[in-house]
Amino acid sequence: MIPIDLSGRTAVVTGASQGLGAAIADLLYQAGGSVAITYWPDQEGVNQGKAQRLVDQLGERAAAMPGDIRDPASMTAMVAAVVARFGRIDILVNNAGIVRDRSFKKMTFDEWQQVISTNLTGTFNACKAVEPVMQEGGRLITIASISAALGFFGQANYAAAKSGVIGLMRVLARELAKRRITANAISPGLVLTDMGMTVPAEERARMLTQIPLGRFGESGDIARAVLFLCSDLSDYITGQTIHVNGGWLPT
Repeated sequence: MIPIDLSGRTAVVTGASQGLGAAIADLLYQAGGSVAITYWPDQEGVNQGKAQRLVDQLGERAAAMPGDIRDPASMTAMVAAVVARFGRIDILVNNAGIVRDRSFKKMTFDEWQQVISTNLTGTFNACKAVEPVMQEGGRLITIASISAALGFFGQANYAAAKSGVIGLMRVLARELAKRRITANAISPGLVLTDMGMTVPAEERARMLTQIPLGRFGESGDIARAVLFLCSDLSDYITGQTIHVNGGWLPT
């Protein structure tokens, strides 16, 4: 048996108050890591409440940290808070993201900019804030999407942003290699989180016919791939995009 033990390491997971991010944070915690669960501080405090409930479920090696990934200053403050709480950062999982689907003809500039600012620029901001304090041998992992490869109808903004983060990881893999920091992307197929369920039922049925394994992804499928990339088993893997989609291929 080859265990994965993240004891002594600290992970930051953005957008981890619910869904896929929460599943990733949970699994990294169960593997022995300390986990900073970041959330967007909405005025109503909904995200903070979700993040704190997850922290309460996990235990003392978890902490809820506010941070707006669109704002570089907010990311810098979040990183300082994580270092003050845990003393180090070894892993960054860029998970936070939004969708604003609409056909290209009808898509507004604001809908384009919201997705780019959150999904692409937000990933840049998080990496920029974490990189100076990341431990040697650290891990940068970004959640991309099959949309970057397939270009789904109505996702010009989302597909462009996810294609962008794949390129960003390839560059960081080169630039940070001298510190043995690896940078990779994970590209899920459709995962039935709240975001995934926004896809209309008839479209989901059509998509399912294209997946050889005959089912949609679950949060745990993606979280386990993240755990692998966080582990020592992945020391020689960098600049890659790992597709976790049940065999879904372009048609």
